[in-house]
Amino acid sequence: MSSSRRVVVTGMGLLTSLGKGVEANWKSVLDGKTGVERCERPGCPEYLQYFGRVEGVERPEEVPPQLAAQVRFLNRGAVLGFEAAMEAVKNAQIDLTTVPRERRSLFLASGDLTKIGCEFLHPALKDATKNDANEADRFTLNKSLLNKVNPFFLLESISNNLFSFLSAALEFMGPNTSLASLSPSGAEAFELACRRIGSGEADVSLAVGCCCWINEIAMFELDGLGILSRCKHGSASFRPLDRMRDGFIPGEGGAAVLLEEMEQAKARGAKILAEIKGNGNCVEFPEGKSLSVPGEISGNCIRSALEEGSVEVRDLAFICPHGSGTRKGDRSELNSLQGLFETEGTNVPVCALKAYTGHMGAASDIGEIILGIAAINAGVVPGTMNFSKPEPAFEGMGISTSPVKAVGKNFVSVSYGILGQCSTVLVEGAVESSAGIVMPQALSS
Repeated sequence: MSSSRRVVVTGMGLLTSLGKGVEANWKSVLDGKTGVERCERPGCPEYLQYFGRVEGVERPEEVPPQLAAQVRFLNRGAVLGFEAAMEAVKNAQIDLTTVPRERRSLFLASGDLTKIGCEFLHPALKDATKNDANEADRFTLNKSLLNKVNPFFLLESISNNLFSFLSAALEFMGPNTSLASLSPSGAEAFELACRRIGSGEADVSLAVGCCCWINEIAMFELDGLGILSRCKHGSASFRPLDRMRDGFIPGEGGAAVLLEEMEQAKARGAKILAEIKGNGNCVEFPEGKSLSVPGEISGNCIRSALEEGSVEVRDLAFICPHGSGTRKGDRSELNSLQGLFETEGTNVPVCALKAYTGHMGAASDIGEIILGIAAINAGVVPGTMNFSKPEPAFEGMGISTSPVKAVGKNFVSVSYGILGQCSTVLVEGAVESSAGIVMPQALSS
């Protein structure tokens, strides 16, 4: 970071379709497992029956007693985000009572589609119409609305659903905000959290991303954008960077990172997992002011982060691109990276991670930073799942299907959004602090 205050990671939390907790997720990535699977959905097209679902998490645990009654207001994405945030704080082993509440900063990105549409009305409408859409009994409709529709559906749908609950639970009353959009809102929340530490406005900062993109309405909406895979190869159809890619498979999850100022973290004996060296944030539109995919945004954004962190491209152990698996999006990223490497006269390993969990929107943004930290501290470049062969123009790119040894201690994570928005983070690992990170048994050279 440009400030004299150095920003470090001391706690991480992650829930995805791969499992609950950072260690479980990282082990599954090393083992080449995916959490994407087929789930029976009568009436839905076959390709909309594949997604990444978090198992075994229905309600948040360890909720403060004074907030127990408020749990019913949390939507699915918020529950996952809350659990990730609590894991991050717990793993940081920090006594928050030693930090003034006004020095605790919270930035949350929901990126959530849990309550999109009006599906919550379906049970009542079904009762009232008796499966005849041309006629509805008003008395039956009113009765069913009272008994079968959650009266708090509006509270479940607001974008700061988790933000107010989490800030009250942890008493984070310093600089804060909540963001609501698709990617890269999670990466932007992460950058805001970093900036508050770097500027001296906060001593502890929590960045959280949560998302649920797996309900039927959400998946139909995403499909309408033309960005979902047709899943012709089942759960192996999510193929980031591959020449046969045809879109992504959605998922749900929560991810959180606790950040502190380095000297403060050292003084309390914290285990430092990584240092945040730089951030980049760019918006770019293609020629003609169309809403197509711009060509250089990822490269420009990476350069911005590297410049802030005073790190050269050749010093990177790997780059983790957004890798959504769409035709235009991946091609734009690969073109940017190729141009970056040619300009600098080097080549850097590239790994895309979304096929492991499904695309989790804002949670993927932060979750991939977490998995990148686990990887760099284990000395590993993760493999790109389901990757087979690139387009001819990108034959020279260093994309591996399995984990390989990492050379260096810096990596860049990129989050790219629809309509030309991009955010990057430059991270330096702390290899000596890799205790608790699952190490690989063997690596490809």
